Amino acid sequence: MAAYGVILAGGSGTRFWPLSREAYPKQLLKIFGNQTLIQVTVSRISDLIPPQNLYVITNLQQIEQIRFQLKQQPESPKLNYISEPQRKNTAAAIALAAITLRKLDPQTIMVVLSADHFIREPGLFNKALRLAIKAAETEYLVTLGATPTRPETAYGYMRSGKKLEGAQSLFEVRNFVEKPDRNTAEKYLEDKNTLWNTGIFVWKVSTILKEIDRCLPELASGLREIERSIGTTTYEKNLERVYQQLPSISIDYGVLEHSDRLVVIPTDMGWEDVGSWNALDEVIPRNKNGNIFTGNVVDIESRNSIVYAGKRVVATVGLQDTVVVDTEDATLVCNKNKAQDVKKITALLKQRQDDAHLVHKTVIRAWGSYTVLEEGPGYKIKKIIVNPKAKLSLQMHRKRSEHWVVVEGLATVTCGESVYTIPANQSTFVPMGVKHRLENTLDSPLRLVEVQSGSYLGEDDIIRYEDDHGRVP
Repeated sequence: MAAYGVILAGGSGTRFWPLSREAYPKQLLKIFGNQTLIQVTVSRISDLIPPQNLYVITNLQQIEQIRFQLKQQPESPKLNYISEPQRKNTAAAIALAAITLRKLDPQTIMVVLSADHFIREPGLFNKALRLAIKAAETEYLVTLGATPTRPETAYGYMRSGKKLEGAQSLFEVRNFVEKPDRNTAEKYLEDKNTLWNTGIFVWKVSTILKEIDRCLPELASGLREIERSIGTTTYEKNLERVYQQLPSISIDYGVLEHSDRLVVIPTDMGWEDVGSWNALDEVIPRNKNGNIFTGNVVDIESRNSIVYAGKRVVATVGLQDTVVVDTEDATLVCNKNKAQDVKKITALLKQRQDDAHLVHKTVIRAWGSYTVLEEGPGYKIKKIIVNPKAKLSLQMHRKRSEHWVVVEGLATVTCGESVYTIPANQSTFVPMGVKHRLENTLDSPLRLVEVQSGSYLGEDDIIRYEDDHGRVP
């Protein structure tokens, strides 16, 4: 029986702000090592599930960046993608993936993973997954539980019951426990039957859809409507329309807490949910004073602190149990005990319509990058870098015009029916409502300054006609 992997990659990573942004969340970050979290996840599971059986599910806001990052993986040509019209929590995402896989084979095994987990022992992880796949063949809903190593108050827990007869390391799940207080978490640490809830699940597609039908009938009804249009020209519109009406609930609350088919496999795989800045203490070595320093940091006598800097100097003196994160346009300073509350900052920024919750000053694209240098009412100034032999989409804007000034390299410009080149120290103008494209045909980067002017300067004012990066259906 074939197994398929489903990687949930639509989270916003708000507790990792300001490094993580809504349009560039933590799964796209290189928090440790030379790979981003989602790249590590794909590499890890590819040892067990072939790339052509891997599906990455995310939302429209993030899919371009995820495709770009995973193009750098050897598995890239065979990966599959599912795009949600909007975030609707894990039950809807898992259900959408399940009906997609049911079209292939209703009896297939579905392995559900998160894109932002750290696993210290991938060999033990794969061993546990093999056991889980075998157990799922007998209609169980299987989850992996991690042995707690500290009294963690930011994780959910599970209480395991009796061992199943004739099954290796397979236990009933007695109940779920939400994030406990410190005293309760310390008691759980001493209880061998209490495990961290990893959110890693394995089941037959047919089994989970039966449970969704029983526990979440409103979600199941919407799914059937979506499923009928899979493979037709009406699928995208139907998906967007129906998805808006689906309930937003986690698979844990909506289904698993009500199921009598749920079992757990305890593991010592060294699992961590990289949920907040405090998680770095568990996955990155600390210096002799208990500090973690990244980037251009100068410190005097700080203890048990995390300082994450970029190119500019961040100087700290006498910090104790503090997190400092410095980026181009935002700086976070908080007590470690309040690291879980960083998500409240992003909510406040969103409330006051500050884009610092959404994007960085510099945005990486498949063709290069752009940096917002300045903006104000009716104008925005960007620095644009186009990679060698790369080009942007053929596009048009309804509400803005653009001036391009080439600083370095040679720009090949399409503007309306004309195609021409612009060398360094020269400029061109792209009127509002005209199709245009920017291309770099050389082996060195193209650098230019773009001045936008118009009534609306949002990145969603783009109509694409041709594209090399999968953004045109």
